[in-house]
Amino acid sequence: MEAAIINLAVNARDAMPNGGRLTIETSNAHIDEAYVAAHSEVVPGQYVAIAVTDTGVGMDAKTVAQAFEPFFTTKAVGKGTGLGLSQVYGFVKQSGGHVKIYSEVGQGTTVKLYLPRIAGEGLTAEESGLLPSPEGAQEETILVLEDDDDVRAYSVDTFRELGYRVIEAHDGPAALRLLEREPRVDLLFTDVVLPGGLTGAQVAAQAKTVRPTLKVLFTTGYARNAIIHHGRLDKGVQLIVKPFSFTELAAKVRDVLDAKAD
Repeated sequence: MEAAIINLAVNARDAMPNGGRLTIETSNAHIDEAYVAAHSEVVPGQYVAIAVTDTGVGMDAKTVAQAFEPFFTTKAVGKGTGLGLSQVYGFVKQSGGHVKIYSEVGQGTTVKLYLPRIAGEGLTAEESGLLPSPEGAQEETILVLEDDDDVRAYSVDTFRELGYRVIEAHDGPAALRLLEREPRVDLLFTDVVLPGGLTGAQVAAQAKTVRPTLKVLFTTGYARNAIIHHGRLDKGVQLIVKPFSFTELAAKVRDVLDAKAD
């Protein structure tokens, strides 16, 4: 564990040559069958999550796909062996866990380690994911704004299964156009980091000028505290961190929709 965190911290330092912020965060997490369906090597259940986040140069999708390969490195000759992340991957897999990278070029990176959680007698129904999922009221409409096709499809399917009416967009301008022409939108469910020049926060701000009563729920693959501490979102906003379970998403959306307006 110590070696894994040191490796991730060293990578984070190297990704921030001009300085930045490193955040290490721990939490309990539940991985459900829906997430496992898209990640066959993962076992559903309760996990302890450890997230290491930096505000560095970030990685593109091709680099992320190769990041865990032995001897793969983007560092200059003599600056890295290319074994750090492969060792982290090996440690997590040998422990029966799961590891996931979220990264955006120019924004930073979060590496999340999920290690199996020992279930004691005190495990509650909420922790075990057995609570019933609150459903949508008639005609409640959610606009899903997400650039990752797989994540967007999962969110849309979840909301529709819960009884919500759903419309979807892959970037900020498309979402704003939908808001202008749709007769009813109750909630904007948006990723924090988006392509096309507009962030999720900027889309939400513009959306509020069109629909002042619109509720907003942000989502991100970055660690919860890191996304706030790094200034990408204001404190107090509603946020759910990927990967989220069916039950977690259902409960969070219902809480946001039922909350009284400020």
